[in-house]
Amino acid sequence: MAKAELTSRANRTLSDIDRQSFLHPFSSIADQKVKGAHVLARGSGATVTGADGRRFLDGASGLWCVNVGHGQESIIEAMTKQARELAFFHNFNGSATESVIRLADKIIDLAPDNIARVFFGNSGSDANDTNIKLIWLYNNLLGRPQKKKIIARRRGYHGVTVVAGSCTGLANVHARFDLPIPGIFHVSEADCYHNVDAGDENSEAQYLSKLLSELEDLIEREGPETIAAFIAEPVMGTGGVLIPPTDYFPQVKRLLDKHDILLVLDEVISAFGRLGDWFGADRFGVEADLITTAKGLTSGYVPMSASLIGEKIWNVFDEAADELGALGHGFTYSGHPVAAAAALANLELIETHNLVDAARIQGDRMLRTLQSSIAGHPLVGDVRGAGLMIGVELVADKCSRRNFEPALGVAKRVQLACLEHGLLARALPTNDVLGFSPPFIVSDAEIDEMTEALKQGLDIVASDLVAEGAL
Repeated sequence: MAKAELTSRANRTLSDIDRQSFLHPFSSIADQKVKGAHVLARGSGATVTGADGRRFLDGASGLWCVNVGHGQESIIEAMTKQARELAFFHNFNGSATESVIRLADKIIDLAPDNIARVFFGNSGSDANDTNIKLIWLYNNLLGRPQKKKIIARRRGYHGVTVVAGSCTGLANVHARFDLPIPGIFHVSEADCYHNVDAGDENSEAQYLSKLLSELEDLIEREGPETIAAFIAEPVMGTGGVLIPPTDYFPQVKRLLDKHDILLVLDEVISAFGRLGDWFGADRFGVEADLITTAKGLTSGYVPMSASLIGEKIWNVFDEAADELGALGHGFTYSGHPVAAAAALANLELIETHNLVDAARIQGDRMLRTLQSSIAGHPLVGDVRGAGLMIGVELVADKCSRRNFEPALGVAKRVQLACLEHGLLARALPTNDVLGFSPPFIVSDAEIDEMTEALKQGLDIVASDLVAEGAL
């Protein structure tokens, strides 16, 4: 390499290096080539600090995941201690480390009563792939090789690996990637804002009946003997913070049980307290055959996921143990000891400081604060939430609930305006919804500060839209 080129490379800024070296997930390649990255350097509690020294309120817990807040020393110390003692060993061929054994036992203790075993991975995507492979294995062991189809929901998010990405119901995850693969089907999302009339006491029941009929029609059309499972998020996250109608999941479970179809709850976001209960299964009163978890397991301090396996599936595996031999599935880092140590410290922190209750209490407060402060704003159609998982949907017409044309990118514009006022919000990919999921330790003052920053961001964008003739 020429000396002049070495000098040029040595003088690059972080933004230069980013543009020249890093392909970002879920980011515009065109924008990145021009702007480079927004670099974050430090975090404490519910705030992060940029490389330029600017402070931001983390209204999204990173990516729905830093549940206990940034900079928790007990988690950092647990990771450090484990790394010093034994930084890595695998769990193949019956090997294990103490941290992963104790973590599996802890999760069983916290999980719904029907959960029998835990399998570890590295991300929500691979955990959903694991769960679907386990479902296929389950049906093969039962002598039902034809019972393999999976039903998911439009706008649902289950990851981006080949099978999980196929279950995801978002066009940008499918387009140009040759997804979904055969055998994956989608039914409608449960979107009460656009389908339930709050002034009609029968409207929600009628909408629920419509959703159930659509699901049953698909099952009957494809043949229940071919359908293995239905996968759904308790509260749909990336698809718009969509909260289902009352009794949605118990009714869906009854329908699935009628046709011997398994229920997979994708709790990558909701597990370990986000909704104000330990699990979404608890909040919605439903028993899942498999539960997918990830983000809140370690509060994002290190990658880790866990597939929670219900007794119905586990009993089949147990009975076929001799026939099955070694399980032909797993990852090098399944149950990584440092990740397990982080998860144990994280769960202890949540329990010791009653952070599940805090998520419910602060979530209720944040929802009330937002509803009283911005529900009347000309851009805001709906403010909804469960625990510390809140969505603000922006509309072009409040009376008809008509969304803006996607090309206007209204939610993204509000996100950028909020950034200028010190708030990290997240524009979700459909229907101009802003997602908020701050850490469970967020204070009343920080909630008020977030609300004020959002109001300012909304005002700026509303003014621009009026000037453009779009509002």
